Amino acid sequence: MSYLFIVNPVAGKGNGSKIIPIIKEVMDTYKCTYEIKITEKIGDAKLFAEEAKTKNFSIIVSVGGDGTLHEVVNGMVGGLQKLGVIPAGTGNDFARTLNISFNLREALEILAKKKSIPVDIGRLNGKHFVNFCSIGLDALIAQEANKIKKYFSSTYSYVIGVIKALGKFKSLKVDLIIDGIKYNEEIMLIAVCNGAYYGGGMKIAPNAEVFDGQFDICVVRKMSKLKLLFLFPTIFKGEHVKYKEVKMYRGKDVQIFSAENMNVNADGEIIDNRPIKFEAVNKKIEVIVP
Repeated sequence: MSYLFIVNPVAGKGNGSKIIPIIKEVMDTYKCTYEIKITEKIGDAKLFAEEAKTKNFSIIVSVGGDGTLHEVVNGMVGGLQKLGVIPAGTGNDFARTLNISFNLREALEILAKKKSIPVDIGRLNGKHFVNFCSIGLDALIAQEANKIKKYFSSTYSYVIGVIKALGKFKSLKVDLIIDGIKYNEEIMLIAVCNGAYYGGGMKIAPNAEVFDGQFDICVVRKMSKLKLLFLFPTIFKGEHVKYKEVKMYRGKDVQIFSAENMNVNADGEIIDNRPIKFEAVNKKIEVIVP
């Protein structure tokens, strides 16, 4: 069994590069065959994962944050390899959902034991995602947080992003269609979730399961910005669902239409899409877990 490690060296304020000696030590201890590729620019992780599909690798390992993972998954789709996740970024929300240790050595030892489960993947207008996508205020928050996350932890950068985005954001009027049922909404944000966490530990979809074949959809309807500021801290424990403006749905097919511009936050990466269609893909991806 052979491993390909795709390492983002700048992830997590340099955690990606620091882990390379640990990868070599643990893999050599377990007598594993492996190769390490280091990304230099956006798109490299996807390219390396695509190339690996035709080579003799059994497991492709994303070493970085959720953005690196997003690229790796998009490169892997259609291949036979299993996915490994080493949480070396600032957010690491997908790893959090799967209870993968944030201790890098422990995460590597999980890989060496090779236990895996089939995990759902979603499709957004032809591209794929593994954890979540969102529109509205959250996409603007992600844009602001991405500008400063190299200086702060994921939680602090997200909080600062919230404060900056609140000053700019206006609610969106959308048509939301879930499995053919239409809802007319004025929203602050919509999150289409495979995993439970986003934003560096915020439990946006408390009951989400990554293997149930469905999305958990969190809709936050229009509210005052002051009330929204009080709502955000409750998301860390999943208690935002108690607010009357928060509605949770489940479904496999989600479409969002609006006359206004919409950016999408896809696993932490900002994508410009309109209209927006999310689909739960029938094919799953095997992920190494504890």
